[in-house]
Amino acid sequence: MASLYLHVPFCPTLCPYCDFHVVRRGPGWVEAYLKRLKEEAQRLYEIHPEPLKTLYLGGGTPSFLRDRELIALFQALPWRLEADAEVTLEANPGTLNRQRMALLKDLGVNRLSLGVQSFQEAVLRFLGRAHGRKGALKAVEMALEGGFRVSLDLILGLPMQEVEKDLKEAASLGVGHISAYTLQVEKGTPFALSGLKEDPEREAWAMEKAEEILEGAGLVRYEISNFARPGEEARHNQAYWRNGFWLALGPSAAGQYPGTGPVYAFRRTNPPLPRWLLGEPPQEEAISPLEHAKESLMLGLRLKEGVDVEAVERRTGLSLWPSLQPAAISLAEAGFLEIEGLRLKPTRRAFPLLHPVVLKLWEALEASSSRRM
Repeated sequence: MASLYLHVPFCPTLCPYCDFHVVRRGPGWVEAYLKRLKEEAQRLYEIHPEPLKTLYLGGGTPSFLRDRELIALFQALPWRLEADAEVTLEANPGTLNRQRMALLKDLGVNRLSLGVQSFQEAVLRFLGRAHGRKGALKAVEMALEGGFRVSLDLILGLPMQEVEKDLKEAASLGVGHISAYTLQVEKGTPFALSGLKEDPEREAWAMEKAEEILEGAGLVRYEISNFARPGEEARHNQAYWRNGFWLALGPSAAGQYPGTGPVYAFRRTNPPLPRWLLGEPPQEEAISPLEHAKESLMLGLRLKEGVDVEAVERRTGLSLWPSLQPAAISLAEAGFLEIEGLRLKPTRRAFPLLHPVVLKLWEALEASSSRRM
């Protein structure tokens, strides 16, 4: 349990594409949030006191908190950080200045994930962002000058967007990490209610351009939506993609914890802010060894490094390879997988078609499990 995700739900604006648990500031809400957070952190620390290798503050907009609130938030965390711990804070460009950068540095933050989304004014207006092009560029400049590792978020494939222009500008800034996504129109968001539709063909083309332009600038596609210079990969997110364990704090935060016996793990998800403030306990979902194996395939194949089936077998106690091997060979012959020993690695051809690739492997596991029953 060496990783912790902390959810800060407060946001200056509610973007029309966002389906995360976010709220505006209300009277006394941040104070109540910080009080409840400190109580929850102490209880969790008593069970899992191990030093942290990664700490991720997501949201919402953690950088929207005021200086004294950020200080109180970090003071509420009793864990010790390892000497080389990665401490990431999500930030919107409009919430940053040089004084804020200095405070974050003093608090131990060493990596900033900047929600830039685009450098084009029309796109930023469409996305409901509170910052403009100049604000985005200034935030990147200040973060790099402040000595932070910097990751940019970009949304690609939008109707009015000059995709190649955004990618080339992002690549030219000298950041070590870029997360490039296509727009997901989630149910219940303003975009969905307005009838906006996704454009799969344009999005597939946009991701091909992302790989071409970003890798040409030295940012390797190490995960389906993430590009990094060597050594700049997001260590915290790798705990998710490798299907490990992590702690979670805050409203709607979800963590994964070790199980016992026939239960490999538990996923615990906190309730939204109002119920969380009242002390409502998290919802708990038991994950069986077979479910963990399936999730490990789904998540691991998002990574360029792929998934080590032998390692999953050791974790679960299941014999997986005899069931997977015929399907894996078939997918390799079709050009979707590379097989290195008992490691399955996705090819570039697999990334846009990952869902059917994973389904074929799942079907092989489920068929074998049914025969054993």
